[in-house]
Amino acid sequence: MKRQVPVLITFIVGTVLILSVFFPPAERLGEDFSIFFDIIAVFAFFLGGGNLLRIHFGKVYQKREDWGFSIVTLCGFAIMMMAGLFKLWNPGGIAADVAAPGSLFQLMYDWIFNPLGASMYSLLAFYVASASYRAFRAKNIDATILLIAAFVILLGRTPLGMYVTSWVPESFSILQIPNLAIWIMVSPNLAGQRAIMIGIALGVVSMSLRLILGVERTYLGVDNE
Repeated sequence: MKRQVPVLITFIVGTVLILSVFFPPAERLGEDFSIFFDIIAVFAFFLGGGNLLRIHFGKVYQKREDWGFSIVTLCGFAIMMMAGLFKLWNPGGIAADVAAPGSLFQLMYDWIFNPLGASMYSLLAFYVASASYRAFRAKNIDATILLIAAFVILLGRTPLGMYVTSWVPESFSILQIPNLAIWIMVSPNLAGQRAIMIGIALGVVSMSLRLILGVERTYLGVDNE
């Protein structure tokens, strides 16, 4: 019974949400179900926060490898939670927006979180360059086309690309490297992106139907029942 009830709830909710898209009378019911989802998501945040505390407290207590980073994580979690719950330094008081300018929450977001995010993405650039070097080797025709397209796009984003092909007449402006880079991005690249999105959409539809019909039950913890 404990397996059948979640499957039944999933079937009803999924069916209602599908009907709410195609049948206007069910649209309001779909909106209500979306609100219920938001309420459930709030409890998921509590579970996620509790799991984070459990893991890092255990790591600090047992002094496992890199347990100092767990202390930093716990301190950051506690400070941000207190700043958000009690609106610390908020010029509008407890009733104001949590992200009001000048509040501790917003200051920590601007001074700590954003710089850390920028640092992470700047470090990722080196890994992307390394992966590109390995992927763009002209081993076959496909890799050669990818290499040429990447070279044109990279060159088209720099002043050197305009300088190299500035002699091309306006009647053949498509052959100028910046214009060629734009064409590659808005034509072949966009077509590839749309094909990927169509494939993703078909995958989402397939998985959704498996969940609604009870074929996929991994969210219950078992898949053999």
